[in-house]
Amino acid sequence: MATTTAVSPAANEPQPQMSAISRIFGVLFSPQKTFEDIVRKPGWGLAIALLTLLSLAVSFGINQRINWREFMSQQIEKSPQSAQLSAAQKEQRIEGGAKFSPIFTYAVGLLGPIVGALVFALVMWGAYALLGGVSTNFTTAMAITSHAFMTGLISSPLFLLVLYLKAPGTVDLENPMATNIAAVLPDDSAKWLVALCKSFDVFTFWTLILIAIGFAVTNPKKLKGGKPYMIAFGVWAAYVVCRVGFAFIFS
Repeated sequence: MATTTAVSPAANEPQPQMSAISRIFGVLFSPQKTFEDIVRKPGWGLAIALLTLLSLAVSFGINQRINWREFMSQQIEKSPQSAQLSAAQKEQRIEGGAKFSPIFTYAVGLLGPIVGALVFALVMWGAYALLGGVSTNFTTAMAITSHAFMTGLISSPLFLLVLYLKAPGTVDLENPMATNIAAVLPDDSAKWLVALCKSFDVFTFWTLILIAIGFAVTNPKKLKGGKPYMIAFGVWAAYVVCRVGFAFIFS
């Protein structure tokens, strides 16, 4: 007599999909579950749109609170070429910088999130393919990356808070928040050391951890244990070497 095994109808049903809004916040508080949902059905439109809005808000705040003439004057005085410039040349550069900087700030605010996410997704997509043997598509890589950047939901409001709490023109745009170890360095520290210490940033590490969790979900068999984290932080380390080397050469 043949026997049959009862199968629960729920076992054959697709798991419920999270909404786009749920993904935005879920990636910060429940990243494993959220990235599993993202990988099942990749999407990144809302994440990029939200990042762009945050970026434009930061750009607006910067243009409201920064005296660009004063800022450009300080930057020129810090430059090694400052001694070789006449007063007229300095004034010309200050005027040009003060005129162009607000436009450039808004352009970065508008295009920075999408360009940054595309480049970062491409790099990580290649890294996990070459070093992790993971075969996935770029849309998935872009979805993982754009949601990992949701740490901006915390960092952007914090930046704006600092910007508006401090007196106008007193915020250091090169390192506005004390979330990295460069904040404890003296003002006369070497540029290469500042570049190195800036790289050890709380939000940078948080984003890298989310990247590792997201890509690990694409192939748990190949990316298990610490391997996805080693790849993410390996890419970061390569970037830091290039950044510090550049600062050392041109300092």
